[in-house]
Amino acid sequence: MSANARLTDFIFKYGSLIVIGLVVLFFSLWDEHFFTYDNLASILRSISITAFVAIGVTFSLSVDGFDLSVGSTVSMVIAFSTALMVWYEMPLAVVIIGSLAIGAAVGLINSLLIVRIRIPDLLATLAIMYVVSGLQQILTKGNSIYSNMVMPDGTSAPGTISPSFLWLGQGELLGVPVPVVLMIVAFVLVFVFFTYTRMGRQMEMTGGNEEAARLSGVRVRRIRTMAYVLSGLFAAVGGLLFAARTGSGQSGAGAPILMEAVAAVFVGYSVLGAGRPNIVGTFFGAVLIGVLLNGLTMMNVPYYSNDFIKGGVLVLALAITFIHLNRRKA
Repeated sequence: MSANARLTDFIFKYGSLIVIGLVVLFFSLWDEHFFTYDNLASILRSISITAFVAIGVTFSLSVDGFDLSVGSTVSMVIAFSTALMVWYEMPLAVVIIGSLAIGAAVGLINSLLIVRIRIPDLLATLAIMYVVSGLQQILTKGNSIYSNMVMPDGTSAPGTISPSFLWLGQGELLGVPVPVVLMIVAFVLVFVFFTYTRMGRQMEMTGGNEEAARLSGVRVRRIRTMAYVLSGLFAAVGGLLFAARTGSGQSGAGAPILMEAVAAVFVGYSVLGAGRPNIVGTFFGAVLIGVLLNGLTMMNVPYYSNDFIKGGVLVLALAITFIHLNRRKA
C-alpha cells in the first residue's frame, strides 16, 4: 500500500475523532469555561435528546431505509405527554406508556406503507411526517402547553407538569444529569443489540443485501418492520426528554432535531472507517454536533449561522466517507 493510500485510510478511520479532539481543544483555548465539568455536562445533556432520535434513524438506516418522520414524532410526543398532564391530570405511568405507544404506532404505520404497500422509504416517511405534524398542530391548535395554561374558554388548565417527569429532563443521578445516564445506557444496550443479538445482526444483513438475507432465511419483512418500530420508539423517548427538560409542550419543536439527528448519523459513517450506519459513529457524531453548537454559542456566533456550519461539517464527513468507499470499489 502506497503512502498516500495509507494516509487516506488513516484519515477515513480516525479523521472524525481527530476533528472532535481539535474542536474541543480550540474551544477550550478560546474560553476557559468550555472544558469544565458543568459545561461538558451541559453539552451531554443537550445532545441526549438528539442522540435518542439519532439512534432511531440509525435503526432505519441499518435496514437500508430512512425515517424522515422522527422529528414529527418528537413534536407529537412533546404535545401529547404535556397535554395528558396539564389538560387531563393523568399519572406519569400513563403519560410515558402512552407516549411510547404513539412512537411505536408511527413506526408501525411507516413499516406498513414501506414493507407491505412497497412505497419507497423517503416518500412514505415524508408523507407520515406531514400527517403526524398536522395532527400535532390540530391537537395544540399551534399553541404551547404549560402548567395551568389559559384554555380557549378563558379557564385555567387543571393540571401541571409532574415534578417526577421534570426530573427525567432536569434531575441528576449521583451528580450526573439523568438524560446523560439514560443516553449512555441506551447506546450501550443498542451496541450490544447490534453486536451480539440475532435480530441486530439480521438488521445489518438486511441493510447490506436484502436478497442475500432473504435467501439466508432472514424474515426480511419482520426485520424491517421492527427497525421502523424501534425508530419510532426512540424518537418518542427523545420527545419525552425534550418535554421534561423544557417543562412545556412547544409546538413543532421536533423539526430542528430531525436535522441534527440525521447529521449525527451521517457524520458517524466516517468514524473508525465504518462507511455505514453504526451506533458508535452515531454517538461521536452527536458529540461533534453538540460540541460545535455549544462552542459557537460561547463565541457569540449568531444562531442563524449554525445550520450553515452543521451542513458544512456534514458535507465534509460524507465527502471523506464516499471518496474512500468509491476508491475501494475501484
